[in-house]
Amino acid sequence: MAVMKRFTSGLLVLSVTAGLFFLSSCARGRISSLARADLFSLEIGPLDNQVNLSNMGNVVSDHRAALAMRDGFFYISDTLGKKIIRYTSFGDLLFVIYNDSDNPPPITLRHGIEDEGVATRWSIAHPLREPGAITVDSRKYIYAADKAEEERQSFDSEDKTLLDTVVLRFNDSGRFVDFLGQEGTGGKPFPRIAGIHASVNDEIAVVSLLSTGWNIYWFNSEGILLYLVHLKRDSIPVPAGRNISFSSMDSIAVSPDSRKLFLKVDYYSAAADGPAVPDSSLVWIMNVETGAYEASMDIPFFEYTTTENNQKVTQRLFYFMLGAIKDDRVFLYFPVDGGYSLLVLTADSNDQRLGFIQVRNDELEYNTFNLSAEGILSGLVATNWEARFVWWRTDRLLGEIGL
Repeated sequence: MAVMKRFTSGLLVLSVTAGLFFLSSCARGRISSLARADLFSLEIGPLDNQVNLSNMGNVVSDHRAALAMRDGFFYISDTLGKKIIRYTSFGDLLFVIYNDSDNPPPITLRHGIEDEGVATRWSIAHPLREPGAITVDSRKYIYAADKAEEERQSFDSEDKTLLDTVVLRFNDSGRFVDFLGQEGTGGKPFPRIAGIHASVNDEIAVVSLLSTGWNIYWFNSEGILLYLVHLKRDSIPVPAGRNISFSSMDSIAVSPDSRKLFLKVDYYSAAADGPAVPDSSLVWIMNVETGAYEASMDIPFFEYTTTENNQKVTQRLFYFMLGAIKDDRVFLYFPVDGGYSLLVLTADSNDQRLGFIQVRNDELEYNTFNLSAEGILSGLVATNWEARFVWWRTDRLLGEIGL
């Protein structure tokens, strides 16, 4: 039986959600534009072959649909629709896991599947409440965050945190297997889940937000808790030789092929006669087994030039971290006019490459993305009328840095 290791590491965590704003002035002369493939689209709504997005039209909600892509299959966690859907990259609907108290049985799909039966398109009922973050392992097992039953929810007075979320596990056919809590299979609910990630050997990392920082729960493929990482906000690694007055965690990424965390931290220095100004930005690489920081990556600023009072002024802004892929590579992004600027960094090289992905103006209503272990960036981009599923093959960008 595996033994769970527990340790605490001091690390400030303030925000993981990046506010998007768009710049009309951005030099792209040295940026590689990545080819976009539009795969399929769905109407927005509650029916079988639709997705019910929040913040669209007259619908106002804090919940957002979540997206995962694995081996060419798309998985959508539809919070408002209370369903989880699997599609091929051609837009063929394969199965729906749905809450039958809020949705009628899908009329276009076979309802339920028998152990001995063979079906290509089917639906399975499960009492989903608020399905959220989602990931898929190499077995095509689905892991999705969902609200726990009210009688299982509780309040942690020490951390001042509501424990109200579990991780549901479904097999490759969409059948419910079990759920994960803090201690593993059947455990007590997690604090608010910020992300679920599949890693090496089908291990699963659950990233939770607390008032005191973050917890990362690391499970093996059977749901046994191996490691619990505490990241505290009252202590944070600071790069040597810099006069830092304030530090802020942008986000936490999980390695898909090793037991490592990538922690992006932005640093500010005090100005002589004004507020703190951006100083630097780093990605710290933590070994989950030991809790030690093994290395760090310096991140350049996103820079753009504007004209003020007939003078050119260069602004320096922080990139946001999109995620980590195989071989300790990190993707970062910044929203610009017409899409997003991408930056790829490697842990063992000073080489850096920039890319650009297009998101059309009519698709800015709603965006959510997924980065595969191989570096394929998939997206759900929506207009007022439809949700479009696209991807950008990053072969060209990764090839330019010899990967």
